[in-house]
Amino acid sequence: MEIRMLELLHDNKNVFWKIKGRSLSLQKPLVMGILNVTPDSFYDGGRHFTFERAVEHGLRLAQEGADVLDMGGMSTRPGSVALDGQEEAERILPVLSVLSSRLSIPISVDTCQSSVARMAMDAGASIVNDVSGLRDPEMISVIRDFQAGLVLMHMRGVPQTMQENTYYDSLLDELHEFFRERLHFASENRLDPEQVVIDPGIGFGKNAQQNLELLKNLESFKEIAPLVIGVSRKSFVGTVLNRPVEERLAGSLGCVAASYYHGASIIRVHDVQATKDVLKMLEEIEKYQNPKIKMQN
Repeated sequence: MEIRMLELLHDNKNVFWKIKGRSLSLQKPLVMGILNVTPDSFYDGGRHFTFERAVEHGLRLAQEGADVLDMGGMSTRPGSVALDGQEEAERILPVLSVLSSRLSIPISVDTCQSSVARMAMDAGASIVNDVSGLRDPEMISVIRDFQAGLVLMHMRGVPQTMQENTYYDSLLDELHEFFRERLHFASENRLDPEQVVIDPGIGFGKNAQQNLELLKNLESFKEIAPLVIGVSRKSFVGTVLNRPVEERLAGSLGCVAASYYHGASIIRVHDVQATKDVLKMLEEIEKYQNPKIKMQN
């Protein structure tokens, strides 16, 4: 199992992501829609903080074509402070219970606390998106007990302090070593390799230039496991374009296109419909083969 997890070069046409109760095909990139039930997330903090607004937005993201809904109750923006598990759970569980009963798409819980993850699994979640990379020693048991999908992300430090030290001797080497060590740990704890996808953590303990370096070199991570990319409206897009967060959609979609061509399997975004449109155009262009087709004005 360890050799397969660490050395298999994933061909997305033949890969499935095993999550609780089903498998998701990665034949083409999946879109993971973001639902932040928080007052302080960097882009949409407070917009969907009430129960009614959160449910409404979750349903809207599914209607726009999200393949997975990723729900979080604690902001992980730079400088944010961690919540205790009870408060985090109280934010998301009522919304999760309703959405899991009304939606057919799987729901991911964005948490690094095993107690929250376990309650979310009981309430209908199928995936754990762990930005801490399994630092909670009990998280691996939750994933194993529920046979849940796992997004394993790299982050140096914690959100409150992660941007204080962004120096790396070699960014790519450090991330590759991190994922190999974490995947070895998962293998030793009897996780199926197909339960795990990885996220290089763009914006988490990396500066703008390092984020661009990661986007340019995504193929190297495909050799380890299927790849999740979250670039939506992040600060490095604003740095490159000199745009506030409300004006970063075009820049985010440019990163989506780069992620598509460099091998991402799952793309995590706020703007589901626009992202689906971009991916549809890229797919149609890529599969076009008939040079005799007549174009209409």
